[in-house]
Order: sequence, then structure tokens, then C-alpha cells
Amino acid sequence: MSIKSSQKLVQEANENIETLSAQEVKSLVEKDEITLIDVRDIRELWKEGTIENSKHIPRGMLEFWLDPNSSYYQENKIKDLKKMVLFCALGFRSALATKALVDMGFKNVANINGGFDALKNAGLKVVPKEKK
Repeated sequence: MSIKSSQKLVQEANENIETLSAQEVKSLVEKDEITLIDVRDIRELWKEGTIENSKHIPRGMLEFWLDPNSSYYQENKIKDLKKMVLFCALGFRSALATKALVDMGFKNVANINGGFDALKNAGLKVVPKEKK
């Protein structure tokens, strides 16, 4: 059996989406021009925190929460969204997630090269995520 590797999927996604550097994202955050979307698993947020003012939409629920025709639709998650800029730990899951949103018809979306680690290194504020 021959399958397409996850690495190949990420590479193809990156060819079809906008990717921003952490420095570009920092500048856009400071100008309040984007909405950061953290697609990591909740356990990663509990362990490492998240970027201040980002919204958490787990990768596994992204398409469902943002689809108005889905029974899982979360209108409150997309109310007042600016350009959606997605991130995960290193930028691989968020590349696939960004491509999925582009495939759904979303126009104003991008991925962050290097993910959460790059954002931390660029000096964006990390805040704890409390367990509810």
C-alpha cells in the first residue's frame, strides 16, 4: 500500500496557503489586525499556555465549529473575527488546518511559520490556560 506522507500533505498545503513569519504576526497583533487561532490539543494549552488573546479551536473541530450548516457550529467562535491566523506547535497541523479553511471557501486565513514556538521566540505574551 502506498500512501501520501504527512510531510507531503503539509508541503502541498504550504504551496496553497499564505504563511506569515512570527515577526509579521507580532506586528499584525500589535496593530490589532488579526485573530490568532490556536489549533493545538487542549492538553498542550494546559501544559504550555497559549498566546494572549488567541482563540482556541482544536484541530479536530475546526471545520465543524466554523461551518454554519454543522450541528457543532460555534457562532461565538467566529463573531467579530478579523483575518484568521492559525498556529499549532510548529506549524504543520495549522498548515493543514489553514488549507482546510481555504478549501471551505474562507479567504482571509493564514498559517504561522514555526507555530507557537516561533511566536514565543518573537516575544508574544504567553498566558496560562486553566482547566475548567
